[in-house]
This record gives sequence, structure tokens and C-alpha cells, in this order.
Amino acid sequence: MASVLEARFDDAMMQIYVRARNEVRYNAARYLQMLHDHRGLETARILVLADQPSEGYTALWERGRLDLTVEALVLRPEWQSLFAQEPELLERARRRLSDYDYKF
Repeated sequence: MASVLEARFDDAMMQIYVRARNEVRYNAARYLQMLHDHRGLETARILVLADQPSEGYTALWERGRLDLTVEALVLRPEWQSLFAQEPELLERARRRLSDYDYKF
């Protein structure tokens, strides 16, 4: 059974999808399918630990909205306890955002 924090993270992952669609007209259909198939935590792991940035990451970078990426979301203080045992995931998220000149 998912914890309350995991359920809140699922909601936050859905919210970045909705915001990307509404604010920058990016419809991340593949991301949405991943959320339905894997939920938030596993989707975050898949995307952040991938060797290359996702299509969605690149699309959001092109629109100047890296704040709407999964990488930016997992680094928010409220989610740190979910990833406390995964320092590599957090480091990859930081590095990817830094590589794209994200201002923390």
C-alpha cells in the first residue's frame, strides 16, 4: 500500500503534466501513460536514471520550462525523504539540470 507521501508525489507528478499542457502547450502523452502504468515514483526513477534526457525534458528545455521536469520535481525538499536511499537518482537529476543551465 502506498504511503500518503507517495500518493502526494503521484499528484505532484500529474500536476507537472497538467501545467506543461496548460502553460506551454506541451502534451506529454508518453509521460501520462507512464504515470498510469508505473505511478509517480517508478516513473521518476525511469526518467531520471535514463542515460539520455527524455523527449519531454528536451521539449520543456526548448520552452524554457525546466521547472516542469521530473528532475526539478524530485529535488524539491518535500520529496527528499522518498529518495533518501537513492543518492544516485538525486545526483543525476542535479547534474542533468545543471548541464542545461537550470537556475536552482
